[in-house]
Amino acid sequence: MRKTTVYDCSIIEIDKHHHEKGNLSVIENGRTIPFGVKRVYYLYDVPGGESRGGHAHKELKQLIIAASGSFDVKLDDGSQKRTYTINRPYEGILVVPGIWRELDNFSSGSVCLVLASTEYEADDYIRDYNEFLAYKKI
Repeated sequence: MRKTTVYDCSIIEIDKHHHEKGNLSVIENGRTIPFGVKRVYYLYDVPGGESRGGHAHKELKQLIIAASGSFDVKLDDGSQKRTYTINRPYEGILVVPGIWRELDNFSSGSVCLVLASTEYEADDYIRDYNEFLAYKKI
């Protein structure tokens, strides 16, 4: 496995087209994001005080967007941690494989949109933090 770090994750600016009738943002495979989208899902109605995520992926890449509202994305590579507050629908955080992620601090009415590079594969998930550290060989 390539030794990924939280610094391999980055904010991606999504094209924003302003119009007096409303804005439009466009995401294209291989252009806006450095992977082809194989799965899209979204989180909503997350109760106050709850968190989501709490896992890492071996191969999956993701772009996480606050389609509405805001939330925090906490990234951890086993050595260093970074937290991003996502609150603009024209920006997303690119999360690379081998990074533990947790999402929390959801604002009321927030919608977390996730674009994923692969279809769901249970074997790609690392759901135990100690297993994650062993995987990273920390």
